[in-house]
Amino acid sequence: MSGHSKWHSIRHKKGIIDAKRGKIFTKLAREITIAAKMGGGDPDANPRLRTAIQKAKENNMPSENIKRAIQKGTGELPGVVYEEMTYEGYGPGGVAILLEVATDNKNRTVSEIRNIFSKKDGNLASSGSVSYLFNTKGYFVFDKDKIDEEKLLEFAMEAGAEDFKDEGSTIEVFTSPKDFEKVKEAFVKNGISFEQAEITKIPTTYVKVEDEKTASKLLSLIDALQDHDDVQHLYSNFDIDEDMLNKLSG
Repeated sequence: MSGHSKWHSIRHKKGIIDAKRGKIFTKLAREITIAAKMGGGDPDANPRLRTAIQKAKENNMPSENIKRAIQKGTGELPGVVYEEMTYEGYGPGGVAILLEVATDNKNRTVSEIRNIFSKKDGNLASSGSVSYLFNTKGYFVFDKDKIDEEKLLEFAMEAGAEDFKDEGSTIEVFTSPKDFEKVKEAFVKNGISFEQAEITKIPTTYVKVEDEKTASKLLSLIDALQDHDDVQHLYSNFDIDEDMLNKLSG
């Protein structure tokens, strides 16, 4: 299993993203507001907004909350002005960590993020330190028990998918960012259900973390960073043995 898959596995097993519904609603609302501000309030004409709304619905965010977040982005309602920033750093074991944040006070945010890194045996690094280790890709995850593998691969290739990976119980499909919507529409049109669909950042190399103490510290750092209100997305290139991962995530 790849490091990227392990990261997604940890996100689900530890509930890092979904542990606090109020917190995830806050993060989703910010993404919707930013997307609406940048590309308008019509999801049919704004792919980023369309994806943000879909993710909000998947997390059972009330429709009124979604509508209000869009209106704040389009200026129909007063709201906070968010600035998108990227922070880069290293965790225990030399693992790369890339953060995408949305903040209304970047001085406060960078101070708090630096403090979390410091307290959790990591360090905030300069711009460009780790971002080169990640490529932006469209990413899909399929449960093998719910799909016809041959049909999946056929439609994926026809729609323009770049790569596939068999992860045992799941299949991962990768696309270029520009082809993500086209491939997604092909899956929906042909009745192929996916567990995840997002534009994300995939590591080009992985750091193997074999010491349990180091792995535990790393997960603690990631948990603390992900729990910060301003952190929208967190990417990392660690690779942890499945048995250790299950033990630490249990």
